[in-house]
Amino acid sequence: MTKHRFRDRALPEIALAALLCSLTGCALHWPWHHKPPPKPAPLHVLTIAPAAGSDTVSSIAQSWDRNTLQLDLTAAGAQGAAILTPPAKGWPMRLEFRVQPGGLAMLQVRGVQEQTFVVPAQGAPLLLKLSPSVYDAATERITLQWSAAEDSGR
Repeated sequence: MTKHRFRDRALPEIALAALLCSLTGCALHWPWHHKPPPKPAPLHVLTIAPAAGSDTVSSIAQSWDRNTLQLDLTAAGAQGAAILTPPAKGWPMRLEFRVQPGGLAMLQVRGVQEQTFVVPAQGAPLLLKLSPSVYDAATERITLQWSAAEDSGR
């Protein structure tokens, strides 16, 4: 008779153990357990040269954000300048700059026209989209200048 009692009691325990195992297996695939997306591969689309008195251009990374070339200035110093020149096939369709608030306060971009971005003192990294009117197909170079003070370079 002990065999029958063991079977009757073991069946619910086995079912409970199977249920716990299946729940544990599912927990491995929940959305908050995903790995972060990989960093984009470094690119060399534009030639970036230091402007007079600046040596921080090596820290400007280039990557694609869909059809927009993103220039990452988050690792650049609080002050600097760079000259961008296009490859033989011409400028990318769109340009944007990734900046870290508090790292720099002002970004000035000069091509055919000039566009100045004021960066807030705090917050998450920002994407500053360059207006298409700043450069055209005939533009030979774009000059960037950034600083920690809002009024420098103007």
